[in-house]
Amino acid sequence: MQLISLNTWGGSAGREKLLAFFTTHKDVDIFCLQEVMSAPYRHLEGKVVGGVAFSNNQRMPYGVQDISGLLDTHTAYFRPHQGDHYGLLTLVKKDFVIAEEGELFVHKEKGYEPEGDMGLHARNIQYATIATEKGNRTVINFHGLWNGKGKGDSEDRLRQSDNIIQFLQKLQNPYVLCGDFNLLPDTESLQKLERFGLHNLIKENGITSTRTSFYTKPEKFADYTLVSDGIKVSTFRILPDEVSDHSPMFLDFE
Repeated sequence: MQLISLNTWGGSAGREKLLAFFTTHKDVDIFCLQEVMSAPYRHLEGKVVGGVAFSNNQRMPYGVQDISGLLDTHTAYFRPHQGDHYGLLTLVKKDFVIAEEGELFVHKEKGYEPEGDMGLHARNIQYATIATEKGNRTVINFHGLWNGKGKGDSEDRLRQSDNIIQFLQKLQNPYVLCGDFNLLPDTESLQKLERFGLHNLIKENGITSTRTSFYTKPEKFADYTLVSDGIKVSTFRILPDEVSDHSPMFLDFE
């Protein structure tokens, strides 16, 4: 089973470039995508979102439709965390049987409207449990809290990790947790997940950056793929494609 996790940057690196990436990798079984839109946010035009002025023209306002239309061999599951049109998109090949799909908010609640910068919105995890010949496997898509103060620990981020762990404790099968965590490797927020028993494939493979040349700040970590016991990893690597300010993560697992 193959999986790609990617923060799409809302298509800011170019719509055609991003869609060409999905065309190249259309045979991949599962895509876990972050920063995807399903409609324009007219009311946010020019307002501060994530520390910068928001522009619909610089994004793919119909990213869900564009990507899912291209990957028509996959079933698309969209779980927004800001309003109704911005959030997480997971696509799974139609060959697979989905035993369960859903979400859990791990920072604030669904519908939360932050004051000031809209980048301070609520955060959820999206999960899809897939039936396989060797039992169920759950894939969890995550885009962690941004707070405008770097990627270090905060009370909200520590609480976010605790909420994720509470969800993981209920799973009865092996799982993959992947996405843009917005965390540095040495944070307690990340180490909580490692101490819980997850294998950090970024650390275990000696990867030194998950960012592309579009990202000019010095902190080169944000994205992680963590796996539980029972997930047999065949290959894990960072793909060289520059279609976002984040690098795609590729996982081949049994």
